[in-house]
Amino acid sequence: MTLHDFRPSRRAFIAGSGLVIGLALAPKGFAAMATQGVPAGGAPDLQALNAFVKIGADDTVTILSKHIEFGQGPFTGLATLVAEELDADWSQMRAVHSPADDTIYANLAFGLQGTGGSTAIANSYEQMRKAGATAKAMLVAAAAREWAVPAAEITVQKGRIQHAASGKESGFGAFADKAAAETPPENPVLKDPATFTLVGTDRPKLDTVAKSNGTAVFTLDVLADGMLYASVAHPAHFGATVASFDAAEALAVPGVVDVKQIPQGVAVFAENTFAALKGRQALRIEWNLDKAETRSSRQIEADYVKLYEEEGFEAAKTGNVDEAFAKDGAVSLEADLVFPFLAHAPMEPLDAVFVPADDGSVDLYNGAQFPGQDKAAVAEVLGLDPARVRVNTQLGGGSFGRRAQFGSPFIREAAEVFKASGAKRPVKFMWTREDDIRGGFYRPMYAHRMKASVDQDGRITGWRQSIVGQSIMAKAELDETSVEGAANPPYDIPNLHVVSHNTVLPVPALWWRSVGHTHTGFAVETFVDELLERVGKDPVEGRMAMLGKEPRHRGTLKTVAEMAKWGEPVPEGRMRGVAVVKSFGTYVAQIVEVSALDGAPRVHKVWVAVDCGTAINPNVIRAQMEGGVGYGLGAVLFNEVTLGEGGRIVQSNFHDYRSLRINEMPEVIVEIVPSDEPPTGVGEPGVPPVGPAVANAWRRLTGAPVRRLPIVPVVVS
Repeated sequence: MTLHDFRPSRRAFIAGSGLVIGLALAPKGFAAMATQGVPAGGAPDLQALNAFVKIGADDTVTILSKHIEFGQGPFTGLATLVAEELDADWSQMRAVHSPADDTIYANLAFGLQGTGGSTAIANSYEQMRKAGATAKAMLVAAAAREWAVPAAEITVQKGRIQHAASGKESGFGAFADKAAAETPPENPVLKDPATFTLVGTDRPKLDTVAKSNGTAVFTLDVLADGMLYASVAHPAHFGATVASFDAAEALAVPGVVDVKQIPQGVAVFAENTFAALKGRQALRIEWNLDKAETRSSRQIEADYVKLYEEEGFEAAKTGNVDEAFAKDGAVSLEADLVFPFLAHAPMEPLDAVFVPADDGSVDLYNGAQFPGQDKAAVAEVLGLDPARVRVNTQLGGGSFGRRAQFGSPFIREAAEVFKASGAKRPVKFMWTREDDIRGGFYRPMYAHRMKASVDQDGRITGWRQSIVGQSIMAKAELDETSVEGAANPPYDIPNLHVVSHNTVLPVPALWWRSVGHTHTGFAVETFVDELLERVGKDPVEGRMAMLGKEPRHRGTLKTVAEMAKWGEPVPEGRMRGVAVVKSFGTYVAQIVEVSALDGAPRVHKVWVAVDCGTAINPNVIRAQMEGGVGYGLGAVLFNEVTLGEGGRIVQSNFHDYRSLRINEMPEVIVEIVPSDEPPTGVGEPGVPPVGPAVANAWRRLTGAPVRRLPIVPVVVS
């Protein structure tokens, strides 16, 4: 394999980087599934694989990750759990993506194979520990049988199997073959966490070197002999369809092979990427706008406001807010907040490669966040038995929710493209950055109407919140993802009323990194902060007083205040803001230090305290908190997708969908709060607190509350 020239083989995928021996720890039928597609006579040294662990003759230990690795660290986290129970040396550990199977590799939180909701470690914690413990037990049993000694006398340390009395010692590889024949224990004994040697210690990420030297393989790197390149022209209005098209000029572009209409638009097939894009540019298409969204973002917002007066879905109701608002001495506050559509904008736009086999089956190579659903989608579009579709999950260049599409609409489009090509040649289908920014599946636009009252002691006495936006789950009932974090605030609020109003738009909606907490965390934390300021209460002390029933909230808030030396003087011209948000079971408190630069916030430092239960790999946790801060900060400052006059999508690339620049990234200091609780996720929870913390600091610095995001809209000419 050379850089950016990866030509896959089925044997390489199944065996995984030369690993040849597998431990038989899998449910019945796994071995047949795992070796399907291996050519006759191929991989003769490959035995029945473990669903999660493979041992090589060279002593390497490879975990099969049911979760895609797109930068959030499951390869490293899951390998740490296996290595801990297996007593492997960290230098032995490797990781590859598992095959697609919604049963064997189900996310225990979803019931099907998928990555999202910061569940990778949480749902795999015990499962992967058991996989490692089972592998260890089988290796020990095989060694005991070979050495004719009691298994109880054998120890394993740093990847070496040892029998002290006889002086016998071996690596894993020498016994992998024999261990595969052992009967796995039904209930392997797991370590007492107090004896962990790897869990809780910093480990380098397994994929860092390959991603640094360019040898990591992404879908863009996958090539095949005779491959076509395809690009699809999409409408500039959501919901528009093709009325007619003229392909004459496109077909005249050198390298263009064919042009076909598909349900999603018009596909151009070419011998190279440049020709495919030039051909697409030359197409002349008339679009039917009868069912399209033709309102601008401002018009949609105006229609949102009308829904406040209509009956919605009750998300929470306790006490009587009207009576609370009417009490003498209470200070009240009202505000409307608006949150724009947000694109996910991962570094790698969506792409897929289809490779047909001589027997009529097909291999799909893509960054599959829900590989089982992708398999089903391809099978349905191509009219194949799902068993004849193989999903080869590649490393993903980010996602932030972009690839987590139930029903796999992008892969359906890719399959339609492959089908339209005739399905005889391999096809690489790619979206450009412009396709991705304009392709929809955005974090929906939301609007919040807030009213609350606070007494002179800083206690919130009443709280009413109405939320308007699309249901990501397309529900005609309460969608919990629209109100999470608002319907269950951590603060002691005796009178609470939260209502949700669902809207229906042609604009495709999708969860965005931290889902509902992206807007509810901002609304709750900025409003609480402003209420405390109205009655002269310290933002940290005021919150602490209302978090009596939430010790983990209090713990992170106390920790971050100590980290930042809250209350001490700050440099002249700067102000600090604080926020604490629980999302996906993880508690994160942040304090930011902000100044003004050219009329906009300049964030200098961010202190982060995170309680994610048992810390598997602190290095990964810190990295995810830092990444969450950068991603969330870019969004709150700059990010916005707007529909312009007539509903046309305005933004198209990073020049007008602005991301945070490296020189704008603040110093981030992270402290992990010690905990014996089960581990929770860290991929998303670092995002929600940074926005309200910045807005709170900015309000205290300038006197102007932030009612609309982004704080610094990008001017589009």
